[in-house]
Amino acid sequence: MSENRNTVTNYIVFLQSKGFKFSEEELGFIAFGQKYTGAADSMVTIAIEATLRHQRHFDGSYYIGLLEALLQQEVEDTKSARAFVSQFE
Repeated sequence: MSENRNTVTNYIVFLQSKGFKFSEEELGFIAFGQKYTGAADSMVTIAIEATLRHQRHFDGSYYIGLLEALLQQEVEDTKSARAFVSQFE
């Protein structure tokens, strides 16, 4: 991941600059999911990316499910997280 996308906020700004639109409710759900799971920014950005790729839109329950699965599997690094979520494609 590039240096300018290393936080959830920066990643969302990046996605918005590419034309993705998030409602206030979706943004709140992203923050809630991170707080609820205690996931690191890197895991949250991967979960957002995978959710958008797999669902073609932001699906809050899919996003939370991915975050929980990443934590349950004790995935800690970006490479492993990407490999894990690619199983669901």
